[in-house]
Amino acid sequence: MGGPIDKSRKAIKKEQHDSSPPVAEFEGPHSHLGAGAGKGVLGTHVPLLKEQQETEAERGHPVKLEIHSAQAANKRPRAGQPGSSVPPEDVHTVEEGGREVKLPLEVGTFMECEWKQGQYHRAKIIERRKRSDAPDYEYYVHYINFNRRMDAWTTLDHVDLTTVATSEAELSAVVTESGGRTRNQKRKIEDVHEEEEHHGEFDQNALREHEEFTKVKNVERIELGRYEMETWYFSPLPQEYNMCKMLYFCEYDLMFFKERQQMLQHLKRSRIQHPPGDEIYRNANVSMFEIDGKKEKLFCQNLCYLAKLFLDHKTLFYDVDLFLFYVLCECDERGAHVVGYFSKEKSSEDGYNLACILTLPPYQRKGYGKFLISISYELSKIENKVGTPERPLSDLGLVSYRGYWTRELLKVLKDYQGTISLKELSEMTAIKVEDVVSTLQHLNLIQYQKGQHVICAAPKLIERNLKEAGSAGLAVDPLKIVWTPYHAEREYANYRG
Repeated sequence: MGGPIDKSRKAIKKEQHDSSPPVAEFEGPHSHLGAGAGKGVLGTHVPLLKEQQETEAERGHPVKLEIHSAQAANKRPRAGQPGSSVPPEDVHTVEEGGREVKLPLEVGTFMECEWKQGQYHRAKIIERRKRSDAPDYEYYVHYINFNRRMDAWTTLDHVDLTTVATSEAELSAVVTESGGRTRNQKRKIEDVHEEEEHHGEFDQNALREHEEFTKVKNVERIELGRYEMETWYFSPLPQEYNMCKMLYFCEYDLMFFKERQQMLQHLKRSRIQHPPGDEIYRNANVSMFEIDGKKEKLFCQNLCYLAKLFLDHKTLFYDVDLFLFYVLCECDERGAHVVGYFSKEKSSEDGYNLACILTLPPYQRKGYGKFLISISYELSKIENKVGTPERPLSDLGLVSYRGYWTRELLKVLKDYQGTISLKELSEMTAIKVEDVVSTLQHLNLIQYQKGQHVICAAPKLIERNLKEAGSAGLAVDPLKIVWTPYHAEREYANYRG
């Protein structure tokens, strides 16, 4: 998947640093009868060690998640505005292509900016700052019609100053007047760029407010285990971690540090090699851990910080107590390595079986996202409930879920003999009736006749739609799930008792 700086999917495997602590053999959670408070699990509940739950002063940042308002964001002084740090002596004019261009460029300026390999694309300046390694400025640009995760800092060396304009319309006129790109260049860019995601059911006013506040990524890269990743979005990390070039995460408890040496020292003190909580699924080298946000608050908050670096519209809460987190891991001799996760409310009045979902960039396109969706429904089946993801869904989220719903519903219809009602179909798949109806309508397999919905599914049509739905990804083996649903009453009794 292409983009101006989208190297995150091409995660770089890193060799262990010479100063890395010796790695013990992974023993991990194992079969243990009676583990947990009334839960049937594969492994015991493993809390983080006391020395890992450092105080604020030792950690260097507060545990509590920070929520900022758009109003506060609007008050931040920008370069070139009253209260900004641009000294008058920095302002000067250069001549480019017979045009005079005032520098530093203003926030909101449009121009053509180098994307990669000498190809240029239309961009807008979102923010600017004084360079630490040179006397001029660098600019945070958004590439028009690209997803926001492609936004990046760039310098004047990569800007075509002959195309500088105050609006997108003026930029179009300037490019047209100068001859524009060659047809071949334009085709290459259109073929490989990552299109801007449409946000489906999200409120547009809320989106604008959100994008204003989170417009500049505050961390450029992270290291997590063997992988180094470019971040995609802003995360409301504590203030002292803003504008970091690199953050280093411990891959087991997700504590994060500004310096790699600090993280390595932390690893030497740490004796766990997997997430805290209960292991509820293991199949070959794939494990899943259920983590109670109330019992493991620090881990879950750090997970939210990490997730927000790769999710545009993830909402972070002060209190993770009301959520359960299901962390998917790949296991090897070094331990259990976080692949992705989903979260859900402990008690959802709307029947939501998933609140947030993420597969980390190095593990994408391996079927793990489909696995997470699938196991969320398998847990709903164990609870004898029908489930649905929390709304609103983005367009890409809807595509992912509609693929799952299509495969599950058509597998039932393909093998079912006789008539079947929508309610029965919902109960057999744990998919909410409204989602069943919307999916079958999308596939043109349902009609409304005489005041009721009637399923009209010819075998050939079912086969064709199943092929178009694609692969199911990494399959979930329901027999490998060892899990007891959360019960608030039981937790309260344990607390009292």
